[in-house]
Amino acid sequence: MKTPNSKMTGAEIFFESLKKEKVEYIFGYPGGAVLKLYEKLYDINYLKHILVRHEQGATHMAEGYAKATGKVGVVLVTSGPGATNTVTGIADAYMDSVPIVVFTGQVATHLIGNDAFQEADIVGITRPITKHNFLVRDVAELAMTIKKAFYIASTGRPGPVLVDLPKDVINAVSDFEYPEKIELRGYKPTFLGHQNQIKKAAEMLKKAKRPLLYVGGGVIMSNGERELRLFAKENNLPVTMTLQGLGAFPGNDSQSLGMLGMHGTYWANQAVNNCDVLFSLGARFDDRVTGKIDSFATKAYKIHVDIDPTCIDKNIIVDLPIVGDVKHVLAELAVEMDQTPDFSDWWKQINIWREECPLTYEKNDGKLRCEYIIEKISEKTKGEAVIISDVGQHQMWISQYYKFVNPRSHITSGGLGTMGFSLPASIGVSFGIKDRPIISISGDGGFQMNIQELITAVYYKLPIKFFIINNSFLGMVRQWQELFHAEKYSFTDLSESNPDFLKVGQAFGLKSFSTNSPNNVDEILDKALAYNDGPVLVEFKVVKEDMVFPIIPAGQTVNEIMTKRLDPKEMV
Repeated sequence: MKTPNSKMTGAEIFFESLKKEKVEYIFGYPGGAVLKLYEKLYDINYLKHILVRHEQGATHMAEGYAKATGKVGVVLVTSGPGATNTVTGIADAYMDSVPIVVFTGQVATHLIGNDAFQEADIVGITRPITKHNFLVRDVAELAMTIKKAFYIASTGRPGPVLVDLPKDVINAVSDFEYPEKIELRGYKPTFLGHQNQIKKAAEMLKKAKRPLLYVGGGVIMSNGERELRLFAKENNLPVTMTLQGLGAFPGNDSQSLGMLGMHGTYWANQAVNNCDVLFSLGARFDDRVTGKIDSFATKAYKIHVDIDPTCIDKNIIVDLPIVGDVKHVLAELAVEMDQTPDFSDWWKQINIWREECPLTYEKNDGKLRCEYIIEKISEKTKGEAVIISDVGQHQMWISQYYKFVNPRSHITSGGLGTMGFSLPASIGVSFGIKDRPIISISGDGGFQMNIQELITAVYYKLPIKFFIINNSFLGMVRQWQELFHAEKYSFTDLSESNPDFLKVGQAFGLKSFSTNSPNNVDEILDKALAYNDGPVLVEFKVVKEDMVFPIIPAGQTVNEIMTKRLDPKEMV
């Protein structure tokens, strides 16, 4: 038994440090540069290593685990291709502010830069897509570096941190002492908002006639959903959410306007276009929300709360910035709201927009549609499931038709838009969440991108429901080809190349179902949701050419919103 300040190898220091950080799971894949770590791991019993089938899968699993639990996800891979295979997942985590720490093996320090076998400059490669990264050159610095990595990943605006571990550092010996606290010069996140700014924000809301809360994923990351709900309910404020913000406020509440932006609801986008105070909470005004910047919310006084000062005025110039943690700022703001404003006229207008253009789809032609499937899943799970969405049309239909009532219930790739995210991410979620249904929804294209991780789900007997929305197209790309690219469906039709997904599921060892009829959806969903002895695969063969509406064309404004299929000749 090693004691503090006793001599340890780098491998021993590594695992003792993870123990101090209370790491529960490592998602990893062994290789030459990290064999000493895996040798030590053989005897470790205070954390569990999850063997993935591809390193990209490991990073998405760590993301899923982190998003669902709020804890730091951990990845361990070897050098060279093992490290470079993590790049997509790291970039995805960076765009969506997900706290993960990725440990990569590296060739011995004296070989770095010599093009040694399985060498890659992963620190240089990932510098633009990590919150910070480290190359550990001295085993005496290893414990402190790991402490820094977890601290940076999980504080302020969360994000990925990479730690590169040369082979000789892992083998070397040093004293071990893990720091209890840490301070980094130049890195001091601001948690409490400036009191004068908060007072100004409260005054603007009191004077407002048409206010709107614009809620992003930062509310969920700060665990500020309770403060948001109290603040919105006490002041009768309408709430619209980004893709990452869904679940921060109950989707079945009458004050929820649903998602805003390119595929947001008609009434949410009209509210943005006509509000007089737009209050952004933990959102970053990305292009899928704003469209044409010059025409975005031009009537509104804009207030922006964000823990990351670099996000403020980055895309949209605001009138009142508040740097701080959303949870704390909302609590402080609530104290300043000493009167309940009357927004009855504003609500009447919002409800008129709801009636003018509700979400709708064809329900009476006997064909199976994704919207119907999502509605049924929402009804059966009562919004309590954790939905892990891939990227594409189904992702947008989920945001429109699934009523999320809890935070950390909608796990998806937002900023990077990574196809192949859902399948491995749902595995990470399943290790973190044990008491709720875990449902992975993918298109037929995205499902194939990390299909190898079905082995991981089967091996660990994870009760994940893998739902494939199979329209035999790269659906969202096909939609853009129809609307904006002269109906030239270049390389998006998968009907002749897709595998038989029912047989694929059976070959991997999953209980599997397939249907193309809406009449079978109830029965199949009931069977899938009731089975918890391992993963289930369900293929839904849906209408091939359906499109997601509403849509605001890229770079356009709410005035150009399309709510139904049009002849391309009629389009502006």
